Amino acid sequence: MTNIQTKMELNKEFKDIKYILTSNMRGKLLLAVYEIPKNLDELRNELKKPSATILHGLKELETINLVRKAHKYYELTSNGYLLTTNMIKLIENWNSLSNCEIFWDNHDLSAIPDDIMKNIYLLKDAEYVSSTTSDLSIAFNRYIQLISETTKLQIILPIYSENHLKHIIDLLNSEQLQKLELIVSEEIYESIHKNKKFRKELLNNKNVKTKIIDKNLKIFLTSSDEFMSLTLFFKDGHYDDSQILIGRDKNTLKWAYTLIKHIGAELCENK
Repeated sequence: MTNIQTKMELNKEFKDIKYILTSNMRGKLLLAVYEIPKNLDELRNELKKPSATILHGLKELETINLVRKAHKYYELTSNGYLLTTNMIKLIENWNSLSNCEIFWDNHDLSAIPDDIMKNIYLLKDAEYVSSTTSDLSIAFNRYIQLISETTKLQIILPIYSENHLKHIIDLLNSEQLQKLELIVSEEIYESIHKNKKFRKELLNNKNVKTKIIDKNLKIFLTSSDEFMSLTLFFKDGHYDDSQILIGRDKNTLKWAYTLIKHIGAELCENK
């Protein structure tokens, strides 16, 4: 599909979603029959609207091939299912961004690929933690607490931070942390390698696998079987250690896994 065709498809989909979102009833009807078909009585009881209002909305949706009637039951067409799925994602993405508006608005998001960014709704239940002027270490301490409670970690590390690295080494030496996959840029790898202690106890540790990316990373993502955490850079290029997103549910873990897999595909060298 050419770029022109893609834009035409996106414009059509945008117009369709806009048409739905500009009507409270049309949107509610699509959501009402999204999972299972329903008859008029069921729709009237669920939506608390008179039959005439519901039938008018259904007729509009039938006209544009989003809903069809089969044996007194109304169900989504294939187009209707795809459109409603995208509408739900749009609403959930908006809610996710709104729930952590300060976090997303303050940071550079360019390191997150578009295909993964569009699934930001998966982070809708993530917890936003921020340091304060009276305690600048709240976010950092929460992070250290998190990594101290697991045995396996994957970390996209975009900064050279002795504080972070010392805590990770302590966990490795105590055998609390039994497996670590570390993804770093060439620049960060060289900085770690120059430190004799870090080279011996981190890079040369048999439980550590280091992967090197041939570009600078602008995302600090940590993932385990129990949690994921995310910190980012300010738009001016400085790393922000004062705000962190933390998720423990399966959706946030899925989002983190997808991002790590994407970045891992760009590896140029394994150590």
